[in-house]
Amino acid sequence: MARGYLRIVVFVCGLLAGVQLPGFMDQYQKRVDAHFREVKENLSGFKETADKYFQGDVESLISYYKASEDPVFEIDAESVEKIYKRWQMLKKEHKTVSGPWYKAALHIVFFHNDEILEETFSRYSYTVPLTPEAAAWGVGIAFLISFAAETLLLALFIGIKRLVEGKKPKPQVG
Repeated sequence: MARGYLRIVVFVCGLLAGVQLPGFMDQYQKRVDAHFREVKENLSGFKETADKYFQGDVESLISYYKASEDPVFEIDAESVEKIYKRWQMLKKEHKTVSGPWYKAALHIVFFHNDEILEETFSRYSYTVPLTPEAAAWGVGIAFLISFAAETLLLALFIGIKRLVEGKKPKPQVG
């Protein structure tokens, strides 16, 4: 009887953990979107200048600033370059996490941006979304955790049983 309750507890814990995944992915995606919008706004003035004088090529604008004899332009070149590189990174990140859910999930697990992932973890608010995706993730993760726990405990039990049986004296025949 206790084993049955333990199975239920493990399954429910897995279910609750599993439904967090879509919520976490959503919060990660929202952070990427917010950072992307912010850096896009920060770059917009330089983009307008690049459009006007360099056929939209921000890298040419940066090169122009770097080659300038004016120390202010040289220093600004570094700032513009940082903003531009961040914009490029966030544009790629935004495109990836806005794609199909399985690609977004794999990206967040294996190829995430460390800064945004850390920010998402530190500011994560636990939710129990009532969506089909959350239910599917929850049941899937709960099943995997339950199956793994059951298999591990069964293997452990069989291993201990074999050890104990191996140490018993064998009956003597006749």
